Amino acid sequence: MTRSSIRVMLHTMCRPEIIGLENVPKDGPLIVASNHLSFLDSIIIQALTPRSVSFFAKAEYFTTPGLKGKAMKHFFESVGSIPVQRGEQAASVAALESLIEILESGEGIGIYPEGTRSRDGKLYRGRTGVGWLALTTGAPVVPVGLIGTEKLQPAGAKGIRPTKFTIKFGEPLYFEQMGRKHPLPERRRATDQIVDAIAALSGQERVAAYNQLPPDAK
Repeated sequence: MTRSSIRVMLHTMCRPEIIGLENVPKDGPLIVASNHLSFLDSIIIQALTPRSVSFFAKAEYFTTPGLKGKAMKHFFESVGSIPVQRGEQAASVAALESLIEILESGEGIGIYPEGTRSRDGKLYRGRTGVGWLALTTGAPVVPVGLIGTEKLQPAGAKGIRPTKFTIKFGEPLYFEQMGRKHPLPERRRATDQIVDAIAALSGQERVAAYNQLPPDAK
């Protein structure tokens, strides 16, 4: 399945409201920073953004054996996903470096400043990886607000429930390119500015703490 076929399926089944596509730069490096409500968010953004955007995906999606594993690997590769080991600091640093390579080639990447999916619908404090990427590369950041995507696959549901949702693309945010050795306060300031822009689009209640994976999450 390709990005275009997923786009057609989403329009047919969910009739999404898409706002602000004109805010997405047509070329050059691009960071798409979004809130995160559903397992399907990356697929939705990859399909509905007018240019290719690469997101991280769990490494298991690329290494599962058997026919199911091959199908999963083909699907995630087809939408531009990047395998990453969850919960390993060294792997996370290497993953961020891989995103820089994509940006330096003039392509787009996607990232969730919250780090993991919000299970209560609130918007949590941003982790500073997105600020690090923005200040290191100088790539514009397009904030995205997703509304209603959590209804597509509610907790405990085995399948996808076609439901209308909204995706809003905000105006690009530009930061001075400072390279890898920029001051930590600048990284935090950039991250907070990005999350503030996401909040303005999504309308979510804010939480000052970081979001955490539940104990039984894999």
